Amino acid sequence: HSRPKNLYCFFITVVYYISFKYYDFVLNCCEGDILLLLDSSGSVTTSEFSSFLSFAASLLYPFTLGRGHVRVALLLVGTTPHLEFSLDVHSNQESLLRALQSVNQQQGDTNTKSAIEVAQRLLSEADGDVPKVLLWLTDGVQTGDVEKAMSELKARGVYVLIVYTIHGNHRVLQRVATPPLESHLYSVDMESIDIITDDLREAIIKIIRAERLSVVRLTSHSAVLQWRPVLAADSGHYELSYKAVDDQHSGKTTVLPSSSSQAELTQLQPDTTYTASLRPESNQRLHSTLSVQFTTLPAEVTLSDPGPRQVRVSWGPLQPDRVQRYTLEYGAIPSGRVHTVDVSNQKSSVFLRNLEPGTRYLITVSALHRDGKERAMSVRACTQEARPALTDLRLTLTDRQEGNEVQASWETNTEGLKGYWVSWERKGSQNSQSERSPSTAYLPPSPSSVRLAHLAPNSRVCVSPVYSSGRGDGICCTAKTNSR
Repeated sequence: HSRPKNLYCFFITVVYYISFKYYDFVLNCCEGDILLLLDSSGSVTTSEFSSFLSFAASLLYPFTLGRGHVRVALLLVGTTPHLEFSLDVHSNQESLLRALQSVNQQQGDTNTKSAIEVAQRLLSEADGDVPKVLLWLTDGVQTGDVEKAMSELKARGVYVLIVYTIHGNHRVLQRVATPPLESHLYSVDMESIDIITDDLREAIIKIIRAERLSVVRLTSHSAVLQWRPVLAADSGHYELSYKAVDDQHSGKTTVLPSSSSQAELTQLQPDTTYTASLRPESNQRLHSTLSVQFTTLPAEVTLSDPGPRQVRVSWGPLQPDRVQRYTLEYGAIPSGRVHTVDVSNQKSSVFLRNLEPGTRYLITVSALHRDGKERAMSVRACTQEARPALTDLRLTLTDRQEGNEVQASWETNTEGLKGYWVSWERKGSQNSQSERSPSTAYLPPSPSSVRLAHLAPNSRVCVSPVYSSGRGDGICCTAKTNSR
């Protein structure tokens, strides 16, 4: 009773290729759980068992597997039910194919009722917000008392689809399957079972198709919408429409190619509720219109051009047709004096000056809308520490004979000072008088002078103050040294 493995693997490979060629457009169409209930008892011949496995592999091949897509489990019917693999085991088609190729027939009695009870527990423990399908593959000869168990299963929202051999008990099976029977119940000759693959797959797709429009990214002035593709390549297009809920004249419509699964809506108004609808247009079949409602984020406040006593405050986007004016309030945290600036509705930034260095400020921008409502946005800003520039850098020759050593001295405010950064150019060796090598040194904050030797002719000497927040503005001079 061993299966002809080479022929079996070849059959699956060929069927998989055909399925992929003609059904690549449904790869990402669906989300749901499919439980294969496969009769593995002794009443099923080895040939029928192998054909059922091949059929299942071909049927499921076009679907993307895994959580958030299609999950597949296999439960074998025998004297004792055997769960071959559960819903979360296989997340790709290669893994599923290997598992189906390694399934062994259980033989024994046809205890379908016990298997259905296991199926009830398995599907009840699965995610409750996705459609669930029980696909029963059986010879249908010794079904047992399954009607009550199947009724309980269907009462929980599970769709029961059945494929059985021509020797099965049709009357019992038609009472068990979920209507409509013309697409959910199939009697087949096992030698030509592949002829029902497309019809049964379409029936499953109708049940688990994830036709929903969702927002995956949102800002104050844009939204990115995403959906699962439902159109075949070059078989139609999508019409995407959107408008503000409180403004019926703001609607816009755009046409997208059939390959699209995402679109970005731009130039939206902040803090505004929108509705969007996506209508797939195809000459092959009718599709449902998808819709979603979302609210954009409030307007954004940003900071730029920071300094010890200044910062630029910007907001946007501008809404001159909806906003009368802006008011900007700012004050040092925690208890500084609050300053107020009125801003035209045509401006989107203010440059604040005369701030205190190294100080935290709370800045609030309020927008007075024409409908009388006022919306406020706040941000915290921290001015930089003061970095006073050096003054009066002096270079004095100390070696009158060689003329290549100078004393550099300068003046600065030492408050908050960590040290100095000095750079100059040394002259090259005696064999290469034309070479000049840059040199640098870090000095403590005191004294404010340094002696520099072996300077290159007309070397540039630069001194910069260093604070805890970084290097401040420096000053440079040219040392008028001798050239020899």
